[in-house]
Amino acid sequence: MNRNIGLLILMLIFGIPVSAQIGEHRNDFAIGFNGGYMMSSVGFIPEVQQKQHGGLTGGFSMRYTCEKYFKTICSIYAEVNYAQAGWEEDILDMENNPVIITETKEAMAYKRTINYIQVPVFAHLAWGRETRGLNIFVNAGPQFGFYLSDSQKTNFSVEHMPATDNNRVSPVVAQDTMAVKNKLDYGIALGLGAEYSIPKVGHFLAEARYYYGLGNIYGASKRDYFGKSNYGQIVLKLSYLFDITRTKNVKRK
Repeated sequence: MNRNIGLLILMLIFGIPVSAQIGEHRNDFAIGFNGGYMMSSVGFIPEVQQKQHGGLTGGFSMRYTCEKYFKTICSIYAEVNYAQAGWEEDILDMENNPVIITETKEAMAYKRTINYIQVPVFAHLAWGRETRGLNIFVNAGPQFGFYLSDSQKTNFSVEHMPATDNNRVSPVVAQDTMAVKNKLDYGIALGLGAEYSIPKVGHFLAEARYYYGLGNIYGASKRDYFGKSNYGQIVLKLSYLFDITRTKNVKRK
């Protein structure tokens, strides 16, 4: 039953022709933890000039391996993570120079950090060694984010803009005072990585992942200020998994 459920999820998520009669059966389950660094931005329309917002991400990982389909190791991989997303503004003038606050002589700076519980659920396809050694893998599938809280870091009052020595090129500042409207974030993610396995020790994974948000953090109707406000995120992370169950009497490489 578990095997059939795993195969069905793989077909739905990744659209691969998995067959219960062709592949070699697996019933492996592993759990562990992960941590990494997230670079985040928000695709605003009207546009807001930004740098990459840096934040931490980490949490729990789990993987169920259900099949080896020819040379492809097929698994379902999921995480429950705490993540620091958001955006950091790049406040410039017409000459691409920082906008200077007249009173303090500091460059204007604004950073919004939005904290989420993120739950990605992936088709995990790997090629290479199962038991001892290296394999290369691809992760692909949906990701859901549940809003926890947010904070801002700035050197000026967002309600009362200060006098400046030079004028900012973008007049768009509404995002600085708006509260997050949509508490559920969702989108799709794609990752590429490598895994090294050591018997009776565990599995060590390194991955680069890109997430594209399909939802908006603010309203996007004709009455709202922004027509779009979705996330783009790049994540670099390390993970460790250890086996809970392993399929017996199976030849592995």
